[in-house]
Amino acid sequence: MVARRDSALGEQGVGGGKKTAKAAGKAPVEKRASAKKATEKVAQKAPPVRKAAAVKKVAAVKKAAVAPEKASATKKVAPKSPRNESQTALVRRARRINRELAEVFPYAHPELDFENPFQLIVATVLSAQTTDLRVNQTTPALFAKYPTPEDLAAANPEEVEEILRPTGFFRAKTKSVIGLSKALVENFGGEVPGRLDDLVTLPGVGRKTAFVVLGNAFGRPGITVDTHFMRLVRRWQWTDETDPDKIEAAVSALFPKSNWTDLSHHVIWHGRRICHARKPACGACPIAPLCPAYGEGETDPEKAQKLLKYEKGGFPGQRLNPPQAYLDAGGKAAPPLGATG
Repeated sequence: MVARRDSALGEQGVGGGKKTAKAAGKAPVEKRASAKKATEKVAQKAPPVRKAAAVKKVAAVKKAAVAPEKASATKKVAPKSPRNESQTALVRRARRINRELAEVFPYAHPELDFENPFQLIVATVLSAQTTDLRVNQTTPALFAKYPTPEDLAAANPEEVEEILRPTGFFRAKTKSVIGLSKALVENFGGEVPGRLDDLVTLPGVGRKTAFVVLGNAFGRPGITVDTHFMRLVRRWQWTDETDPDKIEAAVSALFPKSNWTDLSHHVIWHGRRICHARKPACGACPIAPLCPAYGEGETDPEKAQKLLKYEKGGFPGQRLNPPQAYLDAGGKAAPPLGATG
């Protein structure tokens, strides 16, 4: 712009004849000099502006670079929900979760005290709507008075009700255990059958109870779909089903039959100790990287650690007489009879 103004003034001087050649030649020089001085002044002021902008830009870049590192150090990043994963990918992820849980709970076992199939089937029926600990504190008195199906089948219901009162729903449970004892005596010679089709004919015995008995008393694989199992397999997106039988069918298709019983123990133990219904301990979960539901619960490691239950939280388990493997692994037996829990 400065150069154009100089040119216009020169042409006006020549056309108007008011300026001499000396004046005409001098004007551009003075203008150029003044323009040069102005440019120098601007140049002297400009660097601080550019420097400030550069410093601000560098600071912003550093802040952006540091922020993710800080976030990753305090919060574990969860994988995106694998809604579109293939069946093959689902099978691999499900089996990997089971392998990881097998390492976390190598001592997983039924948490009901029992010495034979009859005691296990009765204890499993009694475990509905209560804790295994409460059942374990109740059954010693029951089995001491009624050690066989024949004894329980001939029992006075009112006496049985009084023993079972601490387990809740004691009238219905009394009816079930006396009824199944009578069925065992009348239909199976006083012995617990080892077939699914026979077990589910007994009063109070459904597929869940039947698979507990088959897997843990007879060594025959079965998947136990209880409330913990249903909650976790849906959180892990192994299935969207809500019906227990359909969940059983969907999950059984992901694993070899030989894995079914131990898988049930692993999932149920994880649900009781870490992946709780209301407040999962996500920050203390050993399979968090494989879980699509990571973040539904407490993600802070220290806070999550305080949510752990039973031996994972340093507390006793549910069995009065747990397997030696559980004790060897650091587990603690349940409180003695008469203790609250």
